[in-house]
Amino acid sequence: MKKARVASYMAALLLACGVALLVWVWPGLKAQAAAGAAYGARMACSCRYIEGQNMESCTGDMADSGMDMVRLDDNPAIKTVTGSVPLMARRTARLQQGFGCVLD
Repeated sequence: MKKARVASYMAALLLACGVALLVWVWPGLKAQAAAGAAYGARMACSCRYIEGQNMESCTGDMADSGMDMVRLDDNPAIKTVTGSVPLMARRTARLQQGFGCVLD
């Protein structure tokens, strides 16, 4: 019985350390996700609406640059591209005449 109690205490301690580590690094992860979503949206918007390429080509360029976690969604009706990292960040870039693609 004593070994089971020690094992449960160790498991609880490891879980608490894991949660503390996640709480400690979460702001940095969230900031990186926001930067990645903004970068992806801005670059894909420029690729799509300034260079005139199709979205598949623009998405392929993003995957090659290590932005695998960033999902890009295109809205041709209002000429926007939204970059998002699931559960962490979401940014939209919009084509504005005379300014190019700008983040909302």
